[in-house]
Amino acid sequence: MITIKYFLIMTFCMLYLFSTAQNDCACPIYNQINDKYKDDSIKAQYFWKEKNTICKAKGHEKYALHLLKINVLDSVLYYLERSKVIYDKTACGDSVYMQTYKFIAQYYYTTTDFAKCQEYSLKLLKSAEHSKNDWEIASCCTMIAQVFNQTGQAEKGIIYTRRASQLLPKIKDLDLRADMYFRLSKRYLWHYQDTKKIGSLDSSKMFCVIQLALGRQLKDSFYITHAFNNLQGIEYEKANYTKAMVFIDSAYQYINKASYSDLGMHFFDKADLWIEMKKLDKADLCADSCIYFYVKAKNKAFIAESYMLKERIAKLKGNFKLAYELKTMSNNILDSIKTVEKVTAVSLLEKKYNQAKNEEKIKELATQKQIYLLLALAAILAATTIAFFQRQQKLKHKKDILETEQRLNRARMNPHFFFNALASLQKFALRDNDGQAIASNISKFSHIMRETLESTYKEYVTVEQEMDFLNEYLELQKIRFPKTFTYDVIADDDLEIDDVLIPAMILQPFVENSVEHGFAGIDYPGNVSILFSQKDQELMVAIKDNGNGLNITAKENHDHISRASQIIKDRIYLLNIKLKTKAGFRIDNNEDGNGVIVKIHLPLLYKSQQSE
Repeated sequence: MITIKYFLIMTFCMLYLFSTAQNDCACPIYNQINDKYKDDSIKAQYFWKEKNTICKAKGHEKYALHLLKINVLDSVLYYLERSKVIYDKTACGDSVYMQTYKFIAQYYYTTTDFAKCQEYSLKLLKSAEHSKNDWEIASCCTMIAQVFNQTGQAEKGIIYTRRASQLLPKIKDLDLRADMYFRLSKRYLWHYQDTKKIGSLDSSKMFCVIQLALGRQLKDSFYITHAFNNLQGIEYEKANYTKAMVFIDSAYQYINKASYSDLGMHFFDKADLWIEMKKLDKADLCADSCIYFYVKAKNKAFIAESYMLKERIAKLKGNFKLAYELKTMSNNILDSIKTVEKVTAVSLLEKKYNQAKNEEKIKELATQKQIYLLLALAAILAATTIAFFQRQQKLKHKKDILETEQRLNRARMNPHFFFNALASLQKFALRDNDGQAIASNISKFSHIMRETLESTYKEYVTVEQEMDFLNEYLELQKIRFPKTFTYDVIADDDLEIDDVLIPAMILQPFVENSVEHGFAGIDYPGNVSILFSQKDQELMVAIKDNGNGLNITAKENHDHISRASQIIKDRIYLLNIKLKTKAGFRIDNNEDGNGVIVKIHLPLLYKSQQSE
């Protein structure tokens, strides 16, 4: 009876947690803001103001999209990585990553890193399949097909194009259907251009005519423009150049004049038509305009194609020297895009995706067979859960004891530190007898003492606060050991020292060891340097001195190092348990001379994200 009772309680709790998790995986104001404002940068500002972490992630995505649209590419990945970090902290599953993966794939396509684009397109496909969103699945398939096309693998690309076309009946929204007709028309046209299979040209025209009708019904200039562009391309392939020119001029009436890519494509196609119509001067002018807009769009693949277009015109005009120069320029760009390694990487990524997908299907079948067994074990699991809960309570109790011991250890370090600091002040007072300087140093000492006492209860401080503390501490030590050593406390420029957090008082024992013991008895100027940097999502701290090194036999120094090291090890152990990280440190003699170097790596925590 008691087992059934606890089983029912556990089931209720699981259902409650599941419903809560579902709510936590959505931004409640997303549709409201998305529909109200057109500017993605404005949307981002509203999302960032929300306390909901998913809203903040959506803000990062929208700002990245804003940067993509205006071709400011340097910071796109920064904002997308920030959204991914937030999603990583949730238990929302693959579907929550959809927009982030989509924009990352778009970024890599724009920068012509097709291997990376394909990697994230396949991740996006997995997310779309997980969400069972037919339009997203179809859209992603057309993007994968496009990457295959760009890397000269048309037959692989058409497989994904056909899969997208099979999903069309499931897409009910007219706007989304129009977008899919546009994508399919384009992919089939490209497949025809690569393979000359007439069926692909017919499919392209069929989708294009439907897209044009839908575009007019929706009064959407984007779909109308691209429908006319595709019709122009189809007539071009049929050698109906006059008819193609009518379509391309019709497209220009609706074209988005702010889209450099669209304008570049327009002038490229028009130059191509003028070539076929033997109007080489007009073709040359259009080709120049095409290069101008593609350079503004920062798309290397299209720039290379524009140079090839100019090369054709130069040859037809008999200017073979210019043609050779243009061919060299286009080849240099294409060599960086369509290398064998990159083509292989794109294919390999698809192979891995298909393998992973097959493995998932096998797992699903195995899961179905295990359902009855799991139901039979549910009662046993309920009893086990009670035992597990009791064990967790014991572990929590043990962890609380360890944290208390750590706090006591930190408190025990304080008297030792205060004694040395007071000794420094005493020596200074006896030596210099300067009342004003003594008062100033006592003020520094009191500030350090207050910071040290507060650190007993403060888990983290910012890197900036830690640097200030170390500077004050080392200044006080210089009073005690005048003209014995110099010091540097520096941080890399790209480290946000006012936002990145570090465990309080974790560095002081190592710095103290350098000053108190590392410089004992040396007959040359000592130096201790402390460098803060960031590497691979970790905070790196290097404490380096040029003192005696680790080979000293003095028992006091050995005991001090061991005691300090053990305290730090315990603190890092607790940190790793709490944050599920792999922080640690290492102490070695310097390879390039005297002294010791301590290398500490800690998780990268941000003060601004602690509320998230």
